[in-house]
Amino acid sequence: MRADLLRGHLDGLLLAVLAGAPGHGYELGRRLAQRSGGELGVPEGSLYPALHRLERGGLVESSWGSGDGRRRRIYRLTPAGRRAVEASRQEWRVFSCAVDRVLG
Repeated sequence: MRADLLRGHLDGLLLAVLAGAPGHGYELGRRLAQRSGGELGVPEGSLYPALHRLERGGLVESSWGSGDGRRRRIYRLTPAGRRAVEASRQEWRVFSCAVDRVLG
C-alpha cells in the first residue's frame, strides 16, 4: 500500500490499536500490521513522531517500563484519547462510505 494513503490516518490508527491495550512503540507498529493483515506497515520514522504528537496533544500518556530486560516507553490512552478514538471511528465511517459511493 502506498505510504501517502496512510498519511492523515496514522494518528487515528494508533489510537485504535492503543484502545485495545497499552504498549511500546515497536509493539504498536506490530499490532497495526497484524490487525491490517500485513497491509499497513509504519516505519519508525513515522511511528514515533506520531506517538509524540499524540502525547503532546494530551491523547496519549507514556511512562517507562521494562520487559524482557529492556527499558521501554509504554504508551496508553488518556480519557481524551478514548473519546478521540470514538470520534475517529465515526469520522472514518462517514469518509469511507462517501469514498465508496464515489469509487463504487
